Amino acid sequence: MISKLFKASSLLVIVLASLGLFTTTRVMAINCSTTAPTTTQEAIQCGTDNSAGVSGSNTPVKDLDTTITNIVNILSIVVGIVAVVMIILAGFRYVTSGGKQESIASAKNTIMYAIVGLIIVALAQTIARFVLQKSTGG
Repeated sequence: MISKLFKASSLLVIVLASLGLFTTTRVMAINCSTTAPTTTQEAIQCGTDNSAGVSGSNTPVKDLDTTITNIVNILSIVVGIVAVVMIILAGFRYVTSGGKQESIASAKNTIMYAIVGLIIVALAQTIARFVLQKSTGG
């Protein structure tokens, strides 16, 4: 059973990694005193060309895209955390079942449903990104 639990936890790590929860965002900084800004983003960073604090790429569609993406990401994180907690609790219930078949079956079902929930969250994340990408043209 430990190998099955190990496989389930490995699957969980793979799903979470594919969701991008373990990735980092790279931040690029520009030295405004030595390098002239060449893009709008760099001009905003340097505060030149009357564009400080104003981004020309923020259209209502992009704002809606960003808002929906943030909501989906937050919900995915919450559901992922709940699923991990459920897997841990089900594992504890399985270990402490004392051989009772009802407790064992209940713990196995909880683990299975939590993993199914993680798969659904991963698919929802993928579908939401696809729809947003196609609807905003990005």
